Amino acid sequence: MTPLEEPSEVLRVPELTTGARRILDVASGLFYRRGIHAVGVDVIAAESGYTKRTLYDRFGSKEDLVTAYLQARHEQWWKRMERRLAEKPASPVLAFFDSYFEDAEPSGRGCAFINAAAELPEDHSGYQVIRAHKRLVRQRLGGLIRASCPTSADAVADQVFLLLEGAIAHRGVDGDDTLVTSARRAILRMLEQDRAEGLPPE
Repeated sequence: MTPLEEPSEVLRVPELTTGARRILDVASGLFYRRGIHAVGVDVIAAESGYTKRTLYDRFGSKEDLVTAYLQARHEQWWKRMERRLAEKPASPVLAFFDSYFEDAEPSGRGCAFINAAAELPEDHSGYQVIRAHKRLVRQRLGGLIRASCPTSADAVADQVFLLLEGAIAHRGVDGDDTLVTSARRAILRMLEQDRAEGLPPE
């Protein structure tokens, strides 16, 4: 991302017609479940009920459709995450952690952004969405941790972020929540320890 590309611009979903939204919804499910390279525009057109010509008229290319898929994924995930934070103000970091896994789809494919990063070249416009999304996640997490662990917020945020990313990646690989549970316990211990160390002496 260049300095001129603000994350909000990179992550913004384009204006969509009803037909384009239908195409994007179908493509999003297919890309997540099957993988980006495995899904061609013929399949997307057939399952959405529109022609390939309509697909190209609305999005220009498969590359732009993939980018819109990741932008829409970010928007939906972010709204759900902020709602969960509002519902659990007493433990925002754990609510943030849980939002990763409560949003995971039954297919067990893990994080859509990590999956896409493994398939896309760095010069793909969708890759810029992935980077902007992960950067914003890290910044939001840092802000939450700073409120409760001001003395070492950046270091703790980096460790929590890595535990989050590792756990969601392995959930997709392993197909179970063993490492998710371990990561959550480790984060809870880390936050409690940092909070205890930051208390003034009696």
